[in-house]
Order: sequence, then C-alpha cells, then structure tokens
Amino acid sequence: MSIPMLTPAERAVCPSTVRLRDFVLTALVCPFLVLAGCPTATVAQTAGSVGTLVVAHGGGPDWNAQVASVAELVETGGPVEVSFLMGPGAGERPFQVAAARLVEAGAQRIVVVPLLVSSHSGHFEQVRYLVGETDSLSAEMRRHLAMGGIERPEEVVPLVLAGGMDDAPEIARALADRALALAAAPAEQALFVVGHGPNSPERWAAWMRNMRVLADSVTAWSDFRDVKVGLVRDDAPEAVRQEAVRQMRDVIALQYGLTGRPVVVVPLVVARGRITREKLPADLAGLPIVYSGEALLAHPQVARWIESRVREGVLALGR
Repeated sequence: MSIPMLTPAERAVCPSTVRLRDFVLTALVCPFLVLAGCPTATVAQTAGSVGTLVVAHGGGPDWNAQVASVAELVETGGPVEVSFLMGPGAGERPFQVAAARLVEAGAQRIVVVPLLVSSHSGHFEQVRYLVGETDSLSAEMRRHLAMGGIERPEEVVPLVLAGGMDDAPEIARALADRALALAAAPAEQALFVVGHGPNSPERWAAWMRNMRVLADSVTAWSDFRDVKVGLVRDDAPEAVRQEAVRQMRDVIALQYGLTGRPVVVVPLVVARGRITREKLPADLAGLPIVYSGEALLAHPQVARWIESRVREGVLALGR
C-alpha cells in the first residue's frame, strides 16, 4: 500500500521557509532547486565535503550487518562510515577510527548520526561525549567505551551531533509500512507499537511523548482503527519490567475487545535481535495478535531519515 509522506499543503513547490527536518522532502518536490534558490540547493552543493558517521549500539554479526546494509542506502554526496558502541563491532569500528576514515576520504566536516530510537538514553550521552558536547558521563558508560577501545577522535575537523530517531516522520512511515504488511483489514484492526524503553522515569516519559507523536503519524498514514504505544523497559529491574509487560498485555487485550480482530504488534527497535526473536514473543504469548518481529532496519525510510539528519547537521555546521 502506498502511503504519502506529505499533505497537500506540504507539497507547495519551493517554499521560502522550510523546517529543517523536512529538507529531504523539499528536495523531492523541488526539482529546480538551484534555479529557484531554495536553501536545500546550497546544502546539496556543500555535501561533498561533509562526512556522515552513523553510530549504532552494536550486536552480533547479523545485527551489525543490518546497520551496514542501511548505511549503503544513504546518499548524501559525501563519504559514510559506521561505528558501534558495544559488541565485537566496537573494537572493529571504533568511533575515532571511523572519523579518521572520513577525513582520509576528504571530509572537512562530520555529521554524527546516532542510530538510536531515542535521544533520551545513556548511549546517546556516550555519543554526546565522543563528539565533545559534554564532559559529563556516568562511570558505567565510560567503562563501556573503554572496554571497546572507543575514544574521542584526534581529527580537528568540526563535528556536529544529530538527534536520535525520536518522533521523526520517516520512522513513523517505516512503522506504518511494517504494520500494513501484517494487517488483513487495517480499518477493522488495532495496532500496538512496542519499544525497548529506558529505566529512569524521566527518560521513560520522554520516550512516550515521542512515541505518541509517532502513533499520531502512523494513524494519519494508515487505516488502523486504533493505534497504541508502550515500552517493556527491558533493562529495568525485573519487577518493573514485569509490570510494563502486564500493562502492554492489558492494552492489547482491550484493543482486541474493541475490534474483535487480531491486534497487529510492531516493535520499535533498530534491528532484529534477541528482543524481537525471543523476549517479545514470550511477553506476547497467548494474546490474539499478528507479529513478525520485523524491526526498522533495513527499511529505506531509515536511510532517508539519516539523510535528513545530515542536512540538518550541515546547516548547524554553517555553510
């Protein structure tokens, strides 16, 4: 099913004022950017000197391969590198080495894009530290970096940090596509989007705010009768996680009671792994659902999201 990213009002050709997050979409509907003088044209002209460093959590070989796969889809006009924060990939592709490779490839500026569901997490703080945005980092997060041999880069080229996925429309589009692929009759079914989630209540609230925006976008781009979101808080103490899972199950049961049709469940996670293959199926066992475990990667919209973040970064670095 084809789902339009833009409303009719957003399809105006070459608007004089464009939200930063929408530069990619503007480029798609403005084929004569240079002639019209749209800001995206200037961004495109400078892209060749800008390197993109995609930073992911990291996992096993299959998990890391999914990240590499989506990075190959990214088209910015400049070099693209991937690094990992944990697992075997952290030692193989540490942050400082990836940055050095970008400089060797001709990058004069680097946009760092965290391939993270949320900007409200310990791993996002690690990336902030590596970019130099903060010198404050918890002992645990510092230990994780040291274990992987990850350090701040020595290169003197400017670096800018982009945001995580948060409530980006490209991510909502990917979720909608995943859900519609499982739905027999969306207008008669409900959708539940479940994420990993943080431990702290403050970060949990920030995650939920962004997920509700994603839910509104998915609702607007699909025909689902009802869309709800939730977090299993996978790394929290067991009692906290159990309560989160119980709440999720209760909501799904209510959605089934509303529709009388199996509820479509889609995970809001970066890549397929243990949580999608083992943990969530166990959490959802016995419920009337449709679930495949497909994650965000390597949906093409994730590549479009990276490109959008790079455009924002180019503007932040200055032309």
